[in-house]
Amino acid sequence: MPDGAGIGHVHLKVADIDRALAFYKDVLGFDQVMRLGDQAAFLSAGGYHHHVGLNTWQSRRGTPAAAHHTGLYHFAIRYPTRAALSDALRRLMDAKISLDGAADHGVSEALYLRDPDDNGVELYWDRPQSDWPRTADGQLKMFTARLDLAGLLAAGSVSK
Repeated sequence: MPDGAGIGHVHLKVADIDRALAFYKDVLGFDQVMRLGDQAAFLSAGGYHHHVGLNTWQSRRGTPAAAHHTGLYHFAIRYPTRAALSDALRRLMDAKISLDGAADHGVSEALYLRDPDDNGVELYWDRPQSDWPRTADGQLKMFTARLDLAGLLAAGSVSK
């Protein structure tokens, strides 16, 4: 892969466009860029053409994929700052959306949850690369530790 390559967007099959929009737009705060009736919607952060596509082309009124089958485990939405992730956590709490987990990975802090169609979603922010934990020979030393949610919430209130 060339330096600078990245993942551009995710496109999800959903059962109901309005229900999915209530989550991605109203709770997470994405902007709706375009909508094709009850068939598809495209959502953006910061004016990009789209980061998240939603469609019912093959899934209208469908059910979530069965556990223990192949498919998407989760996709991740990267927030620019810890304060922005704190705001996202507060929005989830206000909407009474429960977390599947929360972790400090050394390189990042992450919240894990399910969308209304049971797709896995990770919300995270990256620490500066200079702060990433490394072994004595310079290799990344990622880990999974308990994330201090109270501390994360406090990071949002401090920045306002």
